[in-house]
Amino acid sequence: MAGKNKIVSADATNPFGTLKNLWPYMWPSERPDLKMRVVWATLFLVIAKFILILVPYFFKWSTDALNGKLDLQGLVPAFLVGALALIIAYNLTRILQLGLNQLRDALFASVGQYAVRQLAYKTFVHMHQLSLRFHLERKTGGLSRIIERGTKGIETIVRFTILNSVPTILEFVLTAAIFWWGYGFSYLAVTAVTVWAYIWFTVKASDWRISIRRAMNDSDTEANTKAIDSLLNFETVKYFGNEDMEAKRFDASMARYEKSATDVWTSLGWLNFGQGVIFGLGTTVMLIMSGLAVQRGEQTIGDFVFVNAMLLQLAQPLNFIGFVYREIRQGLTDIEQMFELLEVEAEVTDRPDAVPLAIRQGAIAFRDVHFAYDPERPILKGISFEVPAGKTVAVVGPSGAGKSTLSRLLYRFYDIQSGAITVDGQDIRDVTQKSLRAAIGMVPQDTVLFNDTIAYNIRYGRPGATDEEVMAAAEIAQIGDFIRRLPDGPKTKVGERGLKLSGGEKQRVAIARTILKAPPILILDEATSALDTTTEREIQSALDLVSKNRTTLVIAHRLSTVINADEIIVLKDGLIAERGTHEGLLEQGGLYASMWNRQREATQAEEQLKKVREDDELGVVNRLAPAR
Repeated sequence: MAGKNKIVSADATNPFGTLKNLWPYMWPSERPDLKMRVVWATLFLVIAKFILILVPYFFKWSTDALNGKLDLQGLVPAFLVGALALIIAYNLTRILQLGLNQLRDALFASVGQYAVRQLAYKTFVHMHQLSLRFHLERKTGGLSRIIERGTKGIETIVRFTILNSVPTILEFVLTAAIFWWGYGFSYLAVTAVTVWAYIWFTVKASDWRISIRRAMNDSDTEANTKAIDSLLNFETVKYFGNEDMEAKRFDASMARYEKSATDVWTSLGWLNFGQGVIFGLGTTVMLIMSGLAVQRGEQTIGDFVFVNAMLLQLAQPLNFIGFVYREIRQGLTDIEQMFELLEVEAEVTDRPDAVPLAIRQGAIAFRDVHFAYDPERPILKGISFEVPAGKTVAVVGPSGAGKSTLSRLLYRFYDIQSGAITVDGQDIRDVTQKSLRAAIGMVPQDTVLFNDTIAYNIRYGRPGATDEEVMAAAEIAQIGDFIRRLPDGPKTKVGERGLKLSGGEKQRVAIARTILKAPPILILDEATSALDTTTEREIQSALDLVSKNRTTLVIAHRLSTVINADEIIVLKDGLIAERGTHEGLLEQGGLYASMWNRQREATQAEEQLKKVREDDELGVVNRLAPAR
């Protein structure tokens, strides 16, 4: 769709360059019907301007008719030169001109909105094409406000460029020609000087206001970022009772926005006043010239009225020139950041000759993989291992060893610096990202759900799945009974990020979603590490069922979840320290055995503490029983 058109940088100092870049959206080659709307809108625009020029003439003729000085005999029929007929004609031309303008706006509305839709679509798609690194560093509230302002700015530019710039220039030309032809060069000179001074002042003042508008936008973005971030972390705010602190941070941002917005409106007042003074001086000079000509008998009262009417009529497009220029400059300011987003290049892209992944058995191999998020801090230092088709390989190790990095690299959220990662012998850099990710299912540690229904979140694994298939996946994930007990069943809303569900319930939804996707390759990235022991055992049984006969890579913190893996790989400082089965690693008495012993002692201590608490509660009940 919008991907056909290339967007380059928005430059607030070069509006014509940006307008050139936006032209494909105002003249959409893929939509001939919209191009015809532009043609018709332009035609009505020109007709409306010529009719508009007749309005002052009818005002002049009706004035002269009332004054007995009208001389149009032989040019038009007598019944049309009466004062009443001319007054009626004067008002009819105004109504006709207004109607043509509204028809023009109606015809162009779909063109402007289509341009906005194209660019908004392009931005949304581009955001999803950017790397995980970009999205980890972004600020959601500020990003959404930048896109919102950018789309509005584009609508302003597209609409005002065609609907106001062209007719205003045409009206200037017609007005100048009429003054020169009807009243001489002196009137043309005064008109030209007035218009030039008006436009010069408008441009200079508008350029001055751009920095003020940019400061207001920055304050608005900052305030919105803080508000969204605070609301997304609602629970954390409540945990620490920091509502007042959050309110003060937000209010501080709004105070800066208040000052900037006040400056914007104050500067607009000075701009409007300066424009009024310049046009007022020009009008005064021309009316004095016409008034003196009337006294000398060179002009009629109708001419005086005509000059005044033409100037009043000229005031509107002049004001539009100032308004259009301000809006376009402010629109460019608004879309600067949006265009900067569009200029951010995707870190991970498909090669020109990339082909879809051909899944045969689903075997995975890491071959001498080196990777670093930051060149100064390598994460993986030459990792090599295989996950045979249909087998389960677990990766364990201390925090920071690089375990979760493996899943991100297999999904190709990042590209490795050297080595290769293959699926059935195919380097994942040589296949399309879409086909690669379609073959992989992920159950992460932190499951974030969409603020929609349980059914929607499960169906996200395969959007075309039926209700029966959704519930079948829920049954396998051992969440079917829970869903049926809910008042709204599968249509129950899960809340923002799924906060209405417990950790175990969210994990089961994630498992059901992956079951519905039915991928040949499965990644379990610490899928139970955030759960209590009892819930972990329940979830683990569901995971064992899901991973059966699938190529499975398990990234785990709790070693009790990987004892049945076909192979366990122990990472330390980005290198493979040990590898083997659970029993074999325990016999080695190395890092894995040490981790196993510590976790087993911690689990035993937890179970003993739980038993002591249960015994204490039972003792209290027994002591109180006789008293009751």
